[in-house]
Amino acid sequence: MPAINNSRILIIATDGFEQSELFDPRDALIEAGASVTLASPGLDPIQGMKHDEKGDTIPPDIRLDAVRMEDYDALLLPGGVANPDTLRTNATAVSAVRTFVTAGKPVAAICHGPWLLVEADVVNGRTVTSWPSVRTDLRNAGAEVVDHAVVVDGNIITSRKPDDIPAFVEALIKAVVETEAVTA
Repeated sequence: MPAINNSRILIIATDGFEQSELFDPRDALIEAGASVTLASPGLDPIQGMKHDEKGDTIPPDIRLDAVRMEDYDALLLPGGVANPDTLRTNATAVSAVRTFVTAGKPVAAICHGPWLLVEADVVNGRTVTSWPSVRTDLRNAGAEVVDHAVVVDGNIITSRKPDDIPAFVEALIKAVVETEAVTA
């Protein structure tokens, strides 16, 4: 994997995130040299899930409403059912997704995370993937939905499930490197 030493990656999550979909990409991004910040609506530790069982918690680094979106190079949206379902009703989270997509910065969403892409109204005409139960919502929002481990359409990167994390992270790192090369 290429190094992304000067990249700043924002993760937005709240209670109910799928543990592997936050921790594994976060660890891989840090290992690749990125600076990773976890934002959440509050500062209390957020609860991870291992499928339908409680997993580990993690304290956010910053409140979502205090984030300066322009300070970050890419956005990561982990899944889990409750996490994106809660965040898609949060105007700041939805606005953040729209801001990153509009700015041409990489936005990576896995599993149920693409619900936030639907809510931000950024999938019309895009090719994406997700967990099967989210696919109808994506189609209804105008996306072409395919069943692949990872799909990259412009600056939007989507994956289906935890098994796809290696390909998902690789695609995100590649997108960050390519975006930095264009803006350098």
